[in-house]
Amino acid sequence: MFFSCDNIFSPRLDNTTTKPIITDQKTIDGLFQNFKYSYTFKDTMVYSNLLTDDFVFTYRDYVLGYDVSWDKPTEMRVTNGLFQNSQKTDLVWNNVITEFGDSLNVSIRRSFNLAVTFNPSDVVRINGFVDMILTRQSTNDKWKIKKWRDESF
Repeated sequence: MFFSCDNIFSPRLDNTTTKPIITDQKTIDGLFQNFKYSYTFKDTMVYSNLLTDDFVFTYRDYVLGYDVSWDKPTEMRVTNGLFQNSQKTDLVWNNVITEFGDSLNVSIRRSFNLAVTFNPSDVVRINGFVDMILTRQSTNDKWKIKKWRDESF
């Protein structure tokens, strides 16, 4: 009698969804989808695959009054620290402001909202724009981020 019933504590999986969570990154939208995934699930492997080996991150230190830049290894350490020290990261990609380039190199400016929850009483909300240069060797390759200038406020 019990074997003929579905287990209400173990619902069936919906196998009708065919859209993968992680994309092959052969579209710009796929790169941004993988970026969001890496932040949502704090996945440094996926995040690392978003960046070229010669990646450069830049932001403006308004207190000191100058730009600060770092390379991919530093970016990975900083991001890993963020992932390890936060309970939750929520990233929302908003509108693309500008996008120009060709099939191998694209400059894109896009707005975003990021909420980082360190604990229930410590939530940091960051809103701003990213200016990125995306690149790939051929149209069969993945898009990767070569340069990222963060313009958060």
